[in-house]
Amino acid sequence: MSLRHAILGLLARKPSTGYELSGMFDASLRSAWHARHSQIYPELARLEEGGLVEVVDRGPRGSKTYALTDDGRTELRRWLVDDEPDRSQRNESAVRLFLNQLLDPADRRKVFTRDLEHVEAETAALLDLRERMDPDEPFAAQIELGLRINEVLATWLREQAER
Repeated sequence: MSLRHAILGLLARKPSTGYELSGMFDASLRSAWHARHSQIYPELARLEEGGLVEVVDRGPRGSKTYALTDDGRTELRRWLVDDEPDRSQRNESAVRLFLNQLLDPADRRKVFTRDLEHVEAETAALLDLRERMDPDEPFAAQIELGLRINEVLATWLREQAER
């Protein structure tokens, strides 16, 4: 996945500062993509230089609010519609779950329980986000998708921990 396109997508939702974008990554994309401030700000500068975003407001201490330009919307649409996604993934959790069968039963249970606690915390965060989100928000369906995926994963982890 491209950081550039993730930022364009978040800015398509609403104009934002780099700090706000970081919060949106943490709140809505954290299971798919993590971006640090040190990655977001240089990418915003490149996007601005390329004419895909523009500064629409300046705040205290030099903060800048960025918005998508027409060229930015065109690029985001092109990436979403025309580019074939890279479906390969690096998912450490999935590799650990795959290799977990090599452990003795007590250690497997410990790992499954730890992962279940993580999924339950992620579910709580998504429920909180859904509660605060306007139901007409374009990304509300993705919150529901995350909740459904977590429900299936939590059920599977409980079953494995009880085996």
